[in-house]
Order: sequence, then C-alpha cells, then structure tokens
Amino acid sequence: MTDQTPYEPPKVWTWDKENGGAFASTNRPIAGPTHDQDLPVGRHPFQLYSLATPNGVKVTVLLEELLAAGHAAEYDAWLIRIGDGDQFGSGFVEVNPNSKIPALVDRSGPEPVHVFESGSILMHLAEKFGAFLPVSGPARTEVLNWLFWQMGSAPYLGGGFGHFYAYAPEKWEYPIDRFAMEVKRQLDVLDRHLADNEWMAGGEYSIADMAIWPWYGNLALGRQYNAGEFLAVHEYENLVAWAKRIEARPAVQRGRMVNRTFGDPSEQLHERHDASDFETRTQDKIAAE
Repeated sequence: MTDQTPYEPPKVWTWDKENGGAFASTNRPIAGPTHDQDLPVGRHPFQLYSLATPNGVKVTVLLEELLAAGHAAEYDAWLIRIGDGDQFGSGFVEVNPNSKIPALVDRSGPEPVHVFESGSILMHLAEKFGAFLPVSGPARTEVLNWLFWQMGSAPYLGGGFGHFYAYAPEKWEYPIDRFAMEVKRQLDVLDRHLADNEWMAGGEYSIADMAIWPWYGNLALGRQYNAGEFLAVHEYENLVAWAKRIEARPAVQRGRMVNRTFGDPSEQLHERHDASDFETRTQDKIAAE
C-alpha cells in the first residue's frame, strides 16, 4: 500500500461501471427494476425466489427442516440468476424493492404476503409454524440475539473480507488485513460461545443456527472464499465441531442443494418443486437424460 499513490476522493462521487470486481454487473447505485419480468408461481403455499448463496441457503435449510419435522411447509424454489440480472426484473422488485435474494411470497392465506431479508423470512416461517423459535421469554430472546448478530456481522465477512480477499480486481493489503482481523474476532466470538453451548441459543437447534451456519459454518469447514488456511479456521475447534453437527443433518444437506448452480452437479438442484426432485432433478440426472 505504501508504494501506491494515495487516493484522493473527488468532491462528488460518480459511478464507474467497470470498477466493481467479480460481481460488478450485480451492483449499481440506483434501485428499481431494469426490465419487465413476471415471477413464476407454482402450486405450493410458499414461493421462494433465490440462489444458493449463504443468505439463500438459510431459508431452504429452514424449509427443509420444517418439512422434516412434519410441518405443511411445501414450497416451490425458483432460481434467480443474479449474474443475469433476474433480481432487477419488475416482478422480483415488487416482492423485494431492495433487489436482493432471497425473497418469499407466502400464499397460504387469503392474500399473498411478501417477505424479504433472510432474517425476516426465517422469523416469518418459524413463527407461522411455531418451530425453531421459542414463543416467548429468555429462550426466544437468546435466539434473536444470535439471529441479529449474524445479520449485523456477516456483511464484514461477505462484503468486506470476501470481497477484498476473493473478488476485488486487485489485492490490497489494508482492507484484507482490516477485514481479516474482524472476521477472526467474529470466529472467536462463536468459538468461545460454543465451548459452553451445543447450539447457538443453548440446548435447542434454532433459526439462529440456520442463519449462522451458511456463513460461518461453511467458513469453518474451509468452503468459503478458499480462505480456510489463510484464516486458520482449524484453530476454532468448538466452531468446527458445531459446523459438522449441522452439516450432518439430512435437511441441511438438502437445503444446501436447492437453487445451487455451482459445484458437483449431483449437488445442484436448480429448482425445487417436489421432494422427489432431490432424487430425479439434480443436474447430473438432467445431463444424463
């Protein structure tokens, strides 16, 4: 950094479309739709429009956990390709004015309910089915403590560390060091807490675990940003053990596959409309047809 010319901010910032790194095409300084595009609607009560990013995985894991627990949470999961700008279609923007996945339309009642922001979707579904979130009291507060911890902390991991370490057009020491320090502090917060707790909110698996695992669990398992060695994630033994406990859950394994467009084709289920799709509609099966 010391060899570079110091950056002097202009008096008025202007947008440089070409200076955004790997995901430049998904970011812009204005809101609203760029094109007309209706969203598809399936036959189930819940219509999910998403992609298997960490925020998307939170919701598909919860839906699969609800189904595994016997709740009537059947859903259609439609793929939103953010690289193609699907999130800027008029139908998606109507559901989520912020143009970010995931977005849910709850059609189980007399009028459709639009739900956006992953934490809000988790709470909406958990409260609707009375599952994975205590109804009241200190136990509920503890789940919400950790749910909102994740919502506030993950931008440092994804938009901060992940962007500058993995996606920025150039590697710069200062932002990588700054965000690596913060991410390691967050990993230490989790590791210390999990030394005395089986799950994030104590003795019961909850939406707090489902929110934190796709971000920090995957990081602890060495999957996120190819940064496991760089961040020495093996040092956080309690966190790694918790991440493995969650990874072993069948509903989590299914939830990871939904709207997934990368990795092993056998683990990619681009759209999910029936439980049987996990056996018949993964990309390896489709390629073999």
